[in-house]
Amino acid sequence: MTREEFDAYCETLKATTHVIQWGGASVWKVGGKIFAICSNWGPDDKETDDTAAPARISFKCTDLSYQILCELEGIVPAPYLARAKWVQLQRADALSKDDLKSYIADAHGIIAAKLTKKMQTELGLL
Repeated sequence: MTREEFDAYCETLKATTHVIQWGGASVWKVGGKIFAICSNWGPDDKETDDTAAPARISFKCTDLSYQILCELEGIVPAPYLARAKWVQLQRADALSKDDLKSYIADAHGIIAAKLTKKMQTELGLL
């Protein structure tokens, strides 16, 4: 999935907002909380020139998904976010587009469920 495809898909999810931060990372939020990121951070976790590193997608996942995904080739615990059960795709082919979309939708749902009921109602998530 390219960064453009990532952004287009995340935009379809309910009550999302998008910001560019951390050296050009595409950050998607629901209720002000991050659920997915697409960055060009290199393998040494430092920001790099956009042409130097491929887009890397990171997202929140359940404990079980985290365990399973981290065993797959091309997927690692996300730098700085692993303790919160985030993974990062190191290769574009680590997951199919359909599987990746499903995990991103799940990430959106996980974060949305942690919002207060009042905020969920305000955002039209309930």
